[in-house]
Amino acid sequence: MTGASKKIEEVAPFTVMVLMEGCTIALTILAKTAMSNGMSPFVFVVYTNAISTLLLLPYSFLFHRERTEYSFFSLPLILRFFFLGLIGIALSQNLAFLGLSYSSPYVVCTMGLLIPAFSFILSVILRMTKIELSSPSFRFKVTGALITITGALIVAFYKGPFVKNASSSTLKLHRKQHLLVFYSTPDHWVLGGFLLAGSSLCVSVWNLIQMGTMKQYPQLQVMKVAAFYSLAGTIQTTIFCLFMERDLDAWKLQINLELLLIVITAMFASVVRGSIHVLFTRMKGRFYVPLFQPFRIFWATFFGVTFFANSLHYGSIIGTVICGVGYYTIMWGQAREDESYKPRSAIISVEKLPLLQDQDTAEA
Repeated sequence: MTGASKKIEEVAPFTVMVLMEGCTIALTILAKTAMSNGMSPFVFVVYTNAISTLLLLPYSFLFHRERTEYSFFSLPLILRFFFLGLIGIALSQNLAFLGLSYSSPYVVCTMGLLIPAFSFILSVILRMTKIELSSPSFRFKVTGALITITGALIVAFYKGPFVKNASSSTLKLHRKQHLLVFYSTPDHWVLGGFLLAGSSLCVSVWNLIQMGTMKQYPQLQVMKVAAFYSLAGTIQTTIFCLFMERDLDAWKLQINLELLLIVITAMFASVVRGSIHVLFTRMKGRFYVPLFQPFRIFWATFFGVTFFANSLHYGSIIGTVICGVGYYTIMWGQAREDESYKPRSAIISVEKLPLLQDQDTAEA
């Protein structure tokens, strides 16, 4: 392989991942706008997951053409798909989009960075991780978890002054047009932050269930797993939404930008992002994809400062940067613990949280 080919092999995945995080934030802003203009977050979750399932089911069989030795219709697997759909889609996504409707894409970025901290805390509580204070990797993860939670609390409770103020005429024009919405009124800001934190906790639990599933059934094909628990999650979110949205008008969709947003979000979250994450995880190892989640902070800051006056607070930026430091500290501790890791034999975790972490996303 020539030097130029090696450079392309390094630069291309990096560029694609950075742009992917930018697309995630752009779609989050559009989702925020749709909900600010009256669209129910519960209906949004149902429609995006329904389209995702319709896309994933045939696509997963094209992506994995080889046969598997396991039956996807055995009772143990059906139960696992049920809980993966319940926790990873029905609970996490409804909490995420409801939290987004009360806050902003910037808070989404911050609370998404809590996922590694929650995962580490849960692994300690469940005794999946031994408490070894003499271990440098364990100390890194403890420190990172504390830093991340501190940053999230700063974002939730402290705003500070606006980074970019606007004149009263600009604000009146913006409120009148409602072309794009980035920032909510502060009435439910703290509630939105805690809902998003709850969503990240659900993703952490979902990750543990998925890891257990892939350990118990190592020959399972990851895109097919995603397709089946997406189907389970769609059914569950539909039932939940029927209780939350009794008004049939909330379910009506017109051929407009909101319908286009739902279709693009579903395609991006299920097929595009999932395939790219699987590909780069196989190429670069399981730590490569998560390293890019904090780039959402850059994109949220860029969009917020450039296009939205009175949308970003200094407190939010400070807290989110602290969260980012904690996030990378945990990842560093995990990498040190897994130094003997072989990238080609990775067990891949496909993020099924559209617009969030993350996961992803996601990583709303």
